Amino acid sequence: MKIYTRTGDKGKTGLFDGTRVSKADVRVEAYGAVDETSALLGVAAANTTDVELQGILQDLQRDLFAVGAQLADPKWGVKARKEKTRLNESRVAELEALIDRAEAELPPLKRFILPGGSPAGAVLHLARTVCRRAERRIVALAATVTVSPVLLAYVNRLSDLLFVLARLASRRAGTEEIPW
Repeated sequence: MKIYTRTGDKGKTGLFDGTRVSKADVRVEAYGAVDETSALLGVAAANTTDVELQGILQDLQRDLFAVGAQLADPKWGVKARKEKTRLNESRVAELEALIDRAEAELPPLKRFILPGGSPAGAVLHLARTVCRRAERRIVALAATVTVSPVLLAYVNRLSDLLFVLARLASRRAGTEEIPW
């Protein structure tokens, strides 16, 4: 398989069902922002030696591939065909449990903090902002087509988790938070 196909040279890309759309299409914008979030999680994982955190981030990347696959499929057929592309409410609950577990290790927030901290923490703060952009793009897509409510809940909860993981990564690395 070649990495280049030349089929996108005129600004179009193919969706899972074979439909060709503009690379600026709202759907492509949505799964593109999801992909950016996943890439940033990879950068964060590469910037920490915390094996537990690395595992969590890789699991989240797998989830984001599932989100992207669903968004790239206007007929939602991939969800029915491929187990690994499914997300459900129980996964959203698992993110909430991760948030609770991480927060138990952190001092309570009394005010806003500046994004930054350890290298992994800083990247996770950036990933959170890109995740919020992905959420906005998915909401825009949902204004025109049906989008699974689980995807919206998952991405919303993920941005909360990324904030907490950014704090956790920095704390475990011995970096202090800077209050605003």
